[in-house]
Amino acid sequence: MSDMEFKAKIEELKSGSVAVIENTAFRRITLLGKGHADLIDVMGDELAIVNAAKVSYSKHATKLTKNNIKLIKYLWDHRHTTPFEMVEFKFRVKVPIFIRAQWHRHRTWSYNEISRRYTSDDMGFHIPETFRKQAEKNKQGSEGEFNDSENEAFRKEMESITKKCFDIYDKWISLGMVREQARMILPQNMWTEYYAKVDLHNLLHFLRLRLDPHAQYEIRVYAEALLELITPIVPNVVEFFKESLDYDI
Repeated sequence: MSDMEFKAKIEELKSGSVAVIENTAFRRITLLGKGHADLIDVMGDELAIVNAAKVSYSKHATKLTKNNIKLIKYLWDHRHTTPFEMVEFKFRVKVPIFIRAQWHRHRTWSYNEISRRYTSDDMGFHIPETFRKQAEKNKQGSEGEFNDSENEAFRKEMESITKKCFDIYDKWISLGMVREQARMILPQNMWTEYYAKVDLHNLLHFLRLRLDPHAQYEIRVYAEALLELITPIVPNVVEFFKESLDYDI
């Protein structure tokens, strides 16, 4: 979905019967140049968490009071997690394929992704601005960056190889090859796009892992964006979450 299409969808929903929460639902954060994280839909808020807990005593709250915020803190501190599952978020994200592979390891999410069996539209690729060096002790981590001239050489080489892959793909398609096989030539830095829905409890688990300084930079920026997107909706929960982390963000 392009920026223009995204803005048009927002206006369509605003003019219809769907209520839009100002500065919360239907927000976009641009990432890694051409990628993005969109908050598309929300079900519930902090009051939903409170009432999920209060139903145990056949009680119901109509507004978020100081005592109800204390209840949320109690639930968080004592790991009563199911009330947090009453809040759900739906995102639409555009990421490089190598980040999609990490994201989809979180199997408590629901996903629907663009299929290269069905379409060749809106194809592109991600080229990093800088390239990182392999850490000596951490086999899956990075440590430091290359200098400007080295980065430029890496970028040119990656662009050249990636363009060649796309040119071969286009050639094969023009010769009549089926897309489900032609796509095998496409590189991991290609953009993909998908809807991703998750409840608050499992989203916070995702964020705890993917905001960690040991996580790959490219997925960390998406985790930071998701945290920013949900903060206006569950500000107290986000505060409690940040306090519980054993690293700084």
